[in-house]
Amino acid sequence: MTEFLQQLLNGLSLGAIYALIALGYTMVYGVLRFINFAHSDVFMVGAYIGYYAGQHLPVGTLGGGLLVLLAAMAGCSLLGMAIERLAYRRLRGAPTLNVLITAIGVSLFLESAGQAVFGAAPRTFPMVFPVRNLRFAGLAVSSNQLVVIAVAILLMIALQLIVFRTRIGTAMRAVSLNPRAAQLVGVNLNVVISFTFGLGSALAGAGGVLYALNYPSIDPLMGVMPGMKAFVAAVLGGVGNIPGAALGGLILGTVETFVNGSQWSTYKDAIAFAILIGILLFRPAGLLGRAVPEKV
Repeated sequence: MTEFLQQLLNGLSLGAIYALIALGYTMVYGVLRFINFAHSDVFMVGAYIGYYAGQHLPVGTLGGGLLVLLAAMAGCSLLGMAIERLAYRRLRGAPTLNVLITAIGVSLFLESAGQAVFGAAPRTFPMVFPVRNLRFAGLAVSSNQLVVIAVAILLMIALQLIVFRTRIGTAMRAVSLNPRAAQLVGVNLNVVISFTFGLGSALAGAGGVLYALNYPSIDPLMGVMPGMKAFVAAVLGGVGNIPGAALGGLILGTVETFVNGSQWSTYKDAIAFAILIGILLFRPAGLLGRAVPEKV
């Protein structure tokens, strides 16, 4: 029983990070109906912003760690809005394939730029939060795991409040339902879409820092596999559905952790993508998504 609870705790910690990245995917899809594959590399940039911020801020304290986290979120938010303005804005209304190719191109550009600017060699992420190893009821709990879970929950709650309790959130939902009608009643599409990219990228930046807390070796390609798994999590929960993305991330992280602790550990990545294939075959709308008939 203790081993089960230990693996569950580890899985929730990893799943919370997948959930934060998946929320960025699902927000952009909900508004623009396309997958921003460069999102995983924004996650990588967030980790590097946290790395450099940690060298200039008083880390090792709760306040210093939060400052590093906020710096990564702010930097990635600006990056996300710049990507939308420079790469995607002119493609609104373009064929889906054009947007998909552009997203892949932006992803490759960020990876190459990361290798040129940061160097290809892995770097050790600083301990920005105070680290304590705790034991509770036989469980080995790292303070970093608690920070990851707590911060992820707070950010998800904040996202829900923004989307459902603010004016900009109402505008985002209106654009998601019918962009033309939203524009006719005075919604500024450029502002709403830019804000959506900024908000989703901020979550990716937070995910990059939180991921680096538990897996402290960072490199310019570190976002590839977590980004792909977060995409699986978004599909699992229902692309475009915010609670679904969070649920999908938690489920996928938990499943991956249990598999990693079993005799099938070498197949943990394969099992994640097998889940994707199964969802697409048997429930394409995801666990919490709804199949919407397409009007012709």
